[in-house]
Amino acid sequence: MSTNQQIIAATEAWIKSFVIAYNICPFANRERQRNSIRYRVENGNNVESCLNAVIEECMHLDTHPETETTLLIITRQFDNFYDYLDVLAIAEQLLIDQGYEGIYQIASFHPHYRFADSGENDPDNYTNRSPYPMLHLIRESSIESALASYPDPASIPERNVKLTRQLGLKKLQNILRDCLESTTSE
Repeated sequence: MSTNQQIIAATEAWIKSFVIAYNICPFANRERQRNSIRYRVENGNNVESCLNAVIEECMHLDTHPETETTLLIITRQFDNFYDYLDVLAIAEQLLIDQGYEGIYQIASFHPHYRFADSGENDPDNYTNRSPYPMLHLIRESSIESALASYPDPASIPERNVKLTRQLGLKKLQNILRDCLESTTSE
């Protein structure tokens, strides 16, 4: 198993070589440059530890306004995408139950991410495929502000689908593989 440092390095490599390099999220580079992305590796082996980590990260964001967003990287559970979707739904409900609705939202990333209307090998799945299962906690006020200043934010998903299909499955698989391999060869 990789160390926490290797897991974070693989995630950072993915953000730099894919999310930013291909402008998948037009707001990611700014936060990377500002060093306002928090990476947390959750090594717990049950749903409860994952959910506790979600709330702990919300509390961290509450008290650290300089941290824009948290990538909660889940390493020992939820390799199965459908199990991951179950915990995602529970985590989203937990945010509501804990009074965080409208304050934070969760974006989802997983190595086997699959949109409901996409085939397993459809390149557009790679817009949400990451080296490890992740729950991305985002400040809703920041999303609203960023989208308000971005021309035609509704075009972002459509542009990403078009781009990933142009890049092709093999290229996307190689990008993700390279992120993982670059940290294990050190």
